[in-house]
Amino acid sequence: MSTTAEKPGSLVCVGLGMMLGAHIGPRARSQIEQADVVFVAVSDPVVELWLQQMHPDVRSLQPHYAEGKPRHQTYRDMVESMLVEVRAGRTVVGAFYGHPGVFAKAPHDAIAQARREGFAAHMEPGVSAEDCLYADLGIDPGRLGCQHYEASQLMFYRRRIDPSAYLILWQVGIAGDRTYRRFATGPEYRRLLVERLREDYPADHPVTVYEAATLPITQPRMDTVALRDLPDTPLHMHSTLVVPPCEALQRDEIMLARIEALERAEAGATEYA
Repeated sequence: MSTTAEKPGSLVCVGLGMMLGAHIGPRARSQIEQADVVFVAVSDPVVELWLQQMHPDVRSLQPHYAEGKPRHQTYRDMVESMLVEVRAGRTVVGAFYGHPGVFAKAPHDAIAQARREGFAAHMEPGVSAEDCLYADLGIDPGRLGCQHYEASQLMFYRRRIDPSAYLILWQVGIAGDRTYRRFATGPEYRRLLVERLREDYPADHPVTVYEAATLPITQPRMDTVALRDLPDTPLHMHSTLVVPPCEALQRDEIMLARIEALERAEAGATEYA
């Protein structure tokens, strides 16, 4: 039976963070510098030029995208491009925006496939859009709680929304797309999303469209609109919708009473110990 020790090729998927040059960690940088070949999946050519300053063999995965081509096929092609070099015995790095494991299918698939074939493969985390969102909007997910859903998934399935917690909807610019071929959906699709959200939130509830800054000279997008106005709000594939709570936390009096009883019992045991 083969083991990773018998397979010289390896794969590491690293996160570049959201802001060019500012968010990359020392472990990710070291992996890039020591690799035989670096694959990069970012749409900004400036990022590719920046990576080329760290490594002489940087190859873009962006050409795998094509108009009308299913994204699932694009991701399979990206995985195969990286695995070809791993099978050839090379040390391969896949560099991705943000965190390579957050809303990024190809890194997860590539690592899983490499491991199935007996190669060493792992992921190095990075600063994600979620991390930037918490910082820019001043949200502590531990204070009121935070729910995260991909926008289309919320539309396709019956998910339970807690309106006393924050709701974060990712990839809202392609909400409702079932083809996996489009890079945007129109206002009619977003009206369906609003209809779904109106089951739990009032029409005038403020929501924020968020996009993290990717350059030190730019500012994050933080546009707040009424929920009813979302369909006519400009959105992109990387836009995130932040829906703040519209209800107060509800005390669970039964559970609190049971906890109080435990506390009294513990206090009594301590007193007579």
